[in-house]
Amino acid sequence: MTASPTLLLFTYCIAIAGISLLGGLLPNWVKMTHTRTQIVMSFVSGFMLSVAFYHLLPHSVALSEGPGAMDFTVWWLMIGLIAMLLLLRLFHFHQHDFSHEEDGHHDHHHPAHDTLDHRTSWVGIALGLGLHTLIDGVALGAVMQGGAALPSGSGLMGVGVFLAILLHKPLDAMSISTIMAVGGWSKGARATTNLLFALMCPLGALLFYFGINLLADDHSQVVAGALAISAGAFICIALSDLLPEVHFHSHDRLILTLAFLLGIVLAYSVGSVEPASIHPGSH
Repeated sequence: MTASPTLLLFTYCIAIAGISLLGGLLPNWVKMTHTRTQIVMSFVSGFMLSVAFYHLLPHSVALSEGPGAMDFTVWWLMIGLIAMLLLLRLFHFHQHDFSHEEDGHHDHHHPAHDTLDHRTSWVGIALGLGLHTLIDGVALGAVMQGGAALPSGSGLMGVGVFLAILLHKPLDAMSISTIMAVGGWSKGARATTNLLFALMCPLGALLFYFGINLLADDHSQVVAGALAISAGAFICIALSDLLPEVHFHSHDRLILTLAFLLGIVLAYSVGSVEPASIHPGSH
């Protein structure tokens, strides 16, 4: 029996907000070493890449209509990829090295990270990550809206996209909290920023999910385009932001590669618990 898309979406939003809040608090409790961070990044990049190809793109194709459905999806995918690349270039908001000491594995240097004005750099990071997390929210809202528009089937709708967001959201929250802490901001300011950031993805998801109905009676093409854009954004984050960071390391190649492959396998496996009707050719 399929759960209500609206109920599932609210459940996903609560979980994402909670894990994001937790991610912002983790620097106070857990020491994220350089190697641990790289392993997490490898896993998340593989998971996000796989979600884009195995979940978001099939959802988009399934909702697109006519013989040009694939062209429609690819065009919007490229738009999403380019938009996210420009966003990354403009704000350079992913600061994922949370360790400040050498753990015996640093074999490359990031001068830009060393020269950051930590007192003000968090603003650009927060703004960039805020826009990024709104796109995540749109992806979640679109996949839930798209799944609701297709024939029903047993399974957890949108679980792949939900997990992709859930897994990388703590890294984003930790980025903001860590930079603010280094910049000398108070715990109150960091907590407020962390809370606002945690609410942005659910806000984007709920606005798209409920707001799309106000745009047009038949909004399947809009949802399909949003899914393709989200796929492009996920691919860009995985290939141009997360993976290059890992690639520069000559150490721990085996464990980092295995973590990346594990992310891909897990994301693909998640498709087995989604409704079959959301994939092309099944309806």
